Amino acid sequence: MAKAPKTVHTCSACGHSVPKWVGQCPGCGSWGTIEQSVAAAPASPARRATTARPVVPAQSIGQVSAKQAQARPTGVAEFDRVLGGGLVPGAVVLIAGEPGVGKSTLLLDVAHRFAQAHGKALVATGEESASQVRLRADRIGALHEDLMLAAETELSAVLGHLDDVKPGLLVLDSVQTISSSDVDGVPGGVTQVRSVASGLIGVAKERGITCILVGHVTKDGHIAGPRVLEHLVDTVLHFEGDRHSTLRLLRGVKNRFGPADEVGCFDMTEDGIVSLTDPAGLFLTEGSEEPVPGTCVTVTMEGRRAMLVEVQALVGGSAKDGTIPRRTVSGLDAARLNMGLAVLDRRGGVRCLDREVYAATVGGMRVTEPAADLAVALAVASSVSSAPVSADIVAIGEVGLTGAVRRVSTVPRRLAEAKRLGFKHALVPPVVERALPRA
Repeated sequence: MAKAPKTVHTCSACGHSVPKWVGQCPGCGSWGTIEQSVAAAPASPARRATTARPVVPAQSIGQVSAKQAQARPTGVAEFDRVLGGGLVPGAVVLIAGEPGVGKSTLLLDVAHRFAQAHGKALVATGEESASQVRLRADRIGALHEDLMLAAETELSAVLGHLDDVKPGLLVLDSVQTISSSDVDGVPGGVTQVRSVASGLIGVAKERGITCILVGHVTKDGHIAGPRVLEHLVDTVLHFEGDRHSTLRLLRGVKNRFGPADEVGCFDMTEDGIVSLTDPAGLFLTEGSEEPVPGTCVTVTMEGRRAMLVEVQALVGGSAKDGTIPRRTVSGLDAARLNMGLAVLDRRGGVRCLDREVYAATVGGMRVTEPAADLAVALAVASSVSSAPVSADIVAIGEVGLTGAVRRVSTVPRRLAEAKRLGFKHALVPPVVERALPRA
């Protein structure tokens, strides 16, 4: 009588296996990620490796051509910027983001531009029907005879389309919806995601096809599926954005062909996603040039890009009846704001600990780096004293608990961007004062 297949319980986040179901994964600490699956057959005893004649003999590194690894621009400026110049033939790119942030819209535009410039591109969707993708293409103007579309959820069918179309670019939306009949498990599980990704990566390397995989994210913002997926691909990108704002940021997390700390800016419009090659005034108040109390401009670094951000603060009345004063922040670090208020009260003589304080950034930008401490402190002091900060001043520096302004990184690059936008004065730590660009 045949024995029943042995079952194991595997974490969908990290791939850790346990003999029975548990609520929390012992490997990564995630809750509710343990799934039941059939255990793989035990491997045969290790044997001595046999030699075989290689298909392609080894060459001197100087004789290897580098033309096949040259990036091809897609025409989407900010997308190419993050990738380091464009898409490399044979590269596999994983892009992840929250639902509704605009991943499918961005990649449909990328596939359309690629089809216009370099030839056939194939979009394989497992989440939507072909008609739904066509409606989006009509809306953003992404119709081209070399842009091919297929709605499939089986890996073998996707590979069949690659044989028929022979594209230079494959966009798979998404890797969690595609399954392989060669392995057990539900679509999106650890085994299926690993099998699908490995199959596509092998085909992409063999045929020189650029492959873009769309990935889901968990509630914590991490890429869903096994962590090995991020190690297998060449590039990992995160597409971020707030549903209440049109700003979208594409961050490079891993990139074998370019910088891994680059950031691209996009604007979500009714006609699609538009690249913001110069988002200079996006995070500054528009309107009158007259300075207003409670505002100060700082320069923050997003990857390699310096961006000017306006910080606003409003200090209300004192708390009554011994209640704790309210602290409300938007786009800033609440803990750093509280430390800054304590330093202002104790070291700067600005009474604010017993008063309500509201602080925010303009344009939905999130600033958490210490370089914004000085601008936040000046905005709060300006609101308390009703004395505006000059409109041509930027403030850059970390405020320590002793009241000293400490040095931050990449100050010359920040100052150069501020000078380009017309700011004439900068408040910086004394040790970097000599880095201020001169007129």
